[in-house]
Amino acid sequence: MSSPVRLGLAGFGTVGQGLASILADSADWIERRLGRPVQVTVVALRDTAKARPVPVPQGARVVATPLELASAPDVDIVVELMGGLSASYDLIRLALATGKHVVTANKHLLAEKGEELFALAAQKGVGLYYEASVCGGIPIVQTLKESLAGNRVQAVTGILNGTSNFILSRMTNKGLTYAEALRKAQRKGYAEADPTLDVEGLDAAHKLVLLIRLAYGQDY
Repeated sequence: MSSPVRLGLAGFGTVGQGLASILADSADWIERRLGRPVQVTVVALRDTAKARPVPVPQGARVVATPLELASAPDVDIVVELMGGLSASYDLIRLALATGKHVVTANKHLLAEKGEELFALAAQKGVGLYYEASVCGGIPIVQTLKESLAGNRVQAVTGILNGTSNFILSRMTNKGLTYAEALRKAQRKGYAEADPTLDVEGLDAAHKLVLLIRLAYGQDY
């Protein structure tokens, strides 16, 4: 049996638990496609007593801090699932510096610190992957990097923030006020209790930074 690809999950909330479920449910299929099994070996958890719908994968070590995970010798790929800037930056920087590949959807971090982090990844000969950070449902990152690499992009347009799109659509089509549309978006779970990143355009701006760099040949 080939040695497994060893994953470390930095965070085990909704997304982390979803990833663990997919890896468990599709383990045989993934191994056939990859030629090696994928195993979660380390999980960084702040609250080990919290009840979760999905348990920590069997056999995985639980560590208290993301930095412990980043320096763990039994991890090949770090999956950053925390969000935010400071702690995620420290985690990813240490993981790359110790020769680990990193997967993240943290568009805010990449928009602000991407140049430094991608340079470090190149220096260490490891990958920093971010397909889920922008338009992950299409997907667009690898499409721009590979399939459209020889094309000259004339413009970048699109709906980059679903929350703002929902609010504007309800205001235009249903005659709702901004406050009414925002409350409806929050009730449906589209908008956070603090919707600042969405409604002030910051989420869209972070995504646009990544898309423009890719589309116009300035990829990290």
